[in-house]
Amino acid sequence: MVQQRNPWAWVPSVSFSQGVPYVAVMMLSTVMYKNLGISNADLAFYTAWLYLPWVVKPLWSPIVELFGTKRRWTVLMQLVSGAGLAAVALTLHAPDFFRWTLVLFWLMAFSSATHDIASDGFYMLGLPIQRQQAAFVGVRSAFYKLAMIGGQGGLVYLAGELIKSSGDPAHAWSVVFALMAAGFLALCVWHQFVLPRPPDDHAHTAGGALWRDFVQTFASFFRKKDIVTTLAFLLLYRLGEAQLLKMAAPFLLDPRANGGLGLSTSDFGLVYGTIGVCALVIGGIAGGVVVSRFGLKRALMPMVVIMHVPDLVFVYLATALPAHLPLIAFCLAVEQFGYGFGFAAFMLYMVMVADGAHKTAHYAICTGFMALGMMLPGMISGWLQQRLGYQHFFIWACISTLPAFYMALKVRIPAEFGRK
Repeated sequence: MVQQRNPWAWVPSVSFSQGVPYVAVMMLSTVMYKNLGISNADLAFYTAWLYLPWVVKPLWSPIVELFGTKRRWTVLMQLVSGAGLAAVALTLHAPDFFRWTLVLFWLMAFSSATHDIASDGFYMLGLPIQRQQAAFVGVRSAFYKLAMIGGQGGLVYLAGELIKSSGDPAHAWSVVFALMAAGFLALCVWHQFVLPRPPDDHAHTAGGALWRDFVQTFASFFRKKDIVTTLAFLLLYRLGEAQLLKMAAPFLLDPRANGGLGLSTSDFGLVYGTIGVCALVIGGIAGGVVVSRFGLKRALMPMVVIMHVPDLVFVYLATALPAHLPLIAFCLAVEQFGYGFGFAAFMLYMVMVADGAHKTAHYAICTGFMALGMMLPGMISGWLQQRLGYQHFFIWACISTLPAFYMALKVRIPAEFGRK
């Protein structure tokens, strides 16, 4: 029998802890490096590589099954991520801080991806009744998004205020990462005591059989009908968005003399990390409602339009360079709402592709290709921006959305899929 623990004692906090390292690696690192004077080409190339652990995450999921319990992996990876956050805080004043912090962000990326594998599996073991799992799906999503808002909004705003008061970006970000480390290590200790110990949570003893099943499951994914079209859709759906997102923070923070909007780090945390993320969440909810009403087949093309056409606001911002903060916030909210709205269709398409005997594993493979579709374009985005300038770069990013429209016409979707 599962050790009785109130799910409210651990489900929200585990979901929150899934979001914190991801935000630190994928968002805070970009803002921090921009504050510390790293070029757009370097920060885009090297931070895009940090997607790699999520790309290959499905490949090492058997390791989590073979060695130790999912509970142990969950707590251990939280400890590793907390130590990584503390180490970043300690190395920011080092002469070679860029290299050392990248190594630490890589460590956190791998530990975060492994934590996702373990905690997702543990969630189903800790709440063995399907009704309980369904009841807490919204809670998990809410607390994961709360971590995004707290990280991209609150912590970036705090860093900006510390930069204003101290004049030292390295000191400001050291304080922010130290606070994150303390909070995350406290979560780790909390989970060591409050996580239940499900009797089914044990290491997989038949290692050979596990690997054979893994290979067969992996191979069956690539035998799916229209797999080439599916992979092209997964890789190209966010081709433009992947480049735009990587350069959004540098553009908003760069001084006007360099073609940027010259926002302070605090203002960036407010308009993009808080208002923007809230609009993203609202857009995702609205997208889900639309699909449930009309089905994915009918809704897909309008959702692609609503996702990508608002990217033009960055062309406007790079051309007009407005100084009115509410106008900038409104433009970013429109773009992020559209992104969230269209991304809901993308997520549901992956659910459709993964459906079948191995839906969990196949969905993980889909997310790997999704991450690859963000990683590869993101790597060259900084190089392109430095050669084109922000205005022409954002025009290029909008042109890069055209393959998504083409792929939306090519994919096959059952007429009633997603419709409630």
